[in-house]
Amino acid sequence: MFTHKKDIFFDLDHTIWDFDRNATETLQELYVKYGFDELCGHAAPDSFITAYTSNNHRLWGLYHHNKIDKPTLRRLRFEDTFTELGIDPNLFPWDFEEEYLAVCPNKTHLFPHAHETLSYLKDRYTLHLISNGFQEACERKLAGNQLADYFDTITISELVGINKPDARIFQHALHEAKAAKQESIMIGDNLDADVRGAQNFGMDAIFFNPLSAAVPDDIEHSIADLKELQRLF
Repeated sequence: MFTHKKDIFFDLDHTIWDFDRNATETLQELYVKYGFDELCGHAAPDSFITAYTSNNHRLWGLYHHNKIDKPTLRRLRFEDTFTELGIDPNLFPWDFEEEYLAVCPNKTHLFPHAHETLSYLKDRYTLHLISNGFQEACERKLAGNQLADYFDTITISELVGINKPDARIFQHALHEAKAAKQESIMIGDNLDADVRGAQNFGMDAIFFNPLSAAVPDDIEHSIADLKELQRLF
């Protein structure tokens, strides 16, 4: 279907690197270590992780649109989680956040068929990465999972100073890749930042939808498994 394309741009978190699975594993490890089982009144971390995941996704949405900065995102995702659970946010130990940032990017859970599909595509197309993630974390995820070699160019929004869905980061990435818009396509999980961001820029996009959520009418292409890309390309 997309054999006329030459350059494929991927998102990283939630598309290749399974952010929620890696974050959950990290939070499970730290929950007891920091005594959150006693603080939250629950031996299991489920309610804490659910609240954190919701708050983290919401705050990243604000970060994408420059409504909050990096320090605010880092502070509020745990403070808001404590508040939601009825715990004084001033009780949150900031060593927890620092250890979370040290441990989580080293986790190695990828979405199924990630290496297989990237290897398949690299033999046929030129691959690139555009991430709104923070530089140090992105670099550790790429290195720790042997992902960097798949991509000819890597665009990290923190370094560029522009976040997806701003058209300027797509233009920057195309310029770095020496790629043509009509011969390029973006693949990502975030409807706003990745898919509509690319589409509004005039670039084709594929919605990575592993949870099989309802697909809005304005989204032309979606996949539930990375392996489907081997059929499309």
